[in-house]
Amino acid sequence: MTHRETPATRARGLGINAGAFVAAFIASPTPMVLTDPRQRDNPIVWANDAFLSLTGYAWEEVSGRNCRMLQGPETDARAVRRLRDAVSAGRPIEIELVNYRKDGTSFWNGMTVAPVHDETGQIVHFYSAQADMTGKYRNEVAMRDAHDELERRVGEQTADLRAALEQKTALLHEVDHRVKNNLQVISSLMLLKARRTPRGEARDALQGMAERIGALSTVHRMLYSTGDVTRFDLREFAEDFVSELVAGLDTDRTAVSAEIDSIAVSAAMAAPLALMMHELATNAVRHAFPDSRPGRITITAQRSEDGLRMLIEDDGVGLAGGTPNPAGFGRSLVEMVVRQLRGVIAWSDVAPGTRVEIVVPLDAISLQSAITDRAPGPEWASP
Repeated sequence: MTHRETPATRARGLGINAGAFVAAFIASPTPMVLTDPRQRDNPIVWANDAFLSLTGYAWEEVSGRNCRMLQGPETDARAVRRLRDAVSAGRPIEIELVNYRKDGTSFWNGMTVAPVHDETGQIVHFYSAQADMTGKYRNEVAMRDAHDELERRVGEQTADLRAALEQKTALLHEVDHRVKNNLQVISSLMLLKARRTPRGEARDALQGMAERIGALSTVHRMLYSTGDVTRFDLREFAEDFVSELVAGLDTDRTAVSAEIDSIAVSAAMAAPLALMMHELATNAVRHAFPDSRPGRITITAQRSEDGLRMLIEDDGVGLAGGTPNPAGFGRSLVEMVVRQLRGVIAWSDVAPGTRVEIVVPLDAISLQSAITDRAPGPEWASP
């Protein structure tokens, strides 16, 4: 008959007697018990001092009793069922559950339960090593409570920040609304004065300033109407601006088209860019096609590696062919705005016509809030 090797037989083979094993188990700081499944209700038949110290019972109080004596109101019935099923099936199990000491205090018991076989393979005992896991669970509860408290505080701070942001946004909306209204009033006053001023440089200057103020008013109107007052979509402004520009043209003679990427720029860049686009386009309309000369003006704005690249091109008489205007300051204004935006500008005669290329770096807000759809925008053109 083939005999099953057990720890005891293996120990004897190594020259270790059973007494050494018993002494080691008795002296171990790990709480340990043995139960006997061959007896009714699988009672405790041995326990070391560490187990008695953990539970607060004397040996006489645990001997012959089932380990369920340690269970109580908060012991998880599902864990108990898993433990019972493992013992019934004769298989080892590791489990943690709430147990109770003799004085009624609870503790988390981390147990490793395993069957002990004899030489024939029959289960003769169940061995259980145990550990007080209460500190671990207390730490977990403390961490969970701390996490919940942190989430609560973060939620409160987020709500406060959201309320502050909403208040700031409402204030900025109100500012843009009032600025827009004031600019419209100023523009109307200047146009009214221009109409009552005799034709000449003074009237042209007043009308030009009114149009520039109108462009700035459009910027603030868009900032006021959008949900995010920190961003300005250059394409939307170009759509409005080109529509207004085309509405005042003889479309049989002058065509204007625009191809603008949907580029979100910061509110701080909105007014300078709008003023720059207005100045270049209106100057081309007024000066590139004298004597009823037909022509075309193209406005392009795209994102590039260097920032925002803008082109204003026409097929008119060119820089050299234009009529000098000592009172005009459109070119100086554009160059001043480009410098303000830390950009570069290049004026070119392209025969026929004029080409103005401007590259300005985008600030951090513009880069962070860039609209991801970079497909070219629709083209607005006079017939």
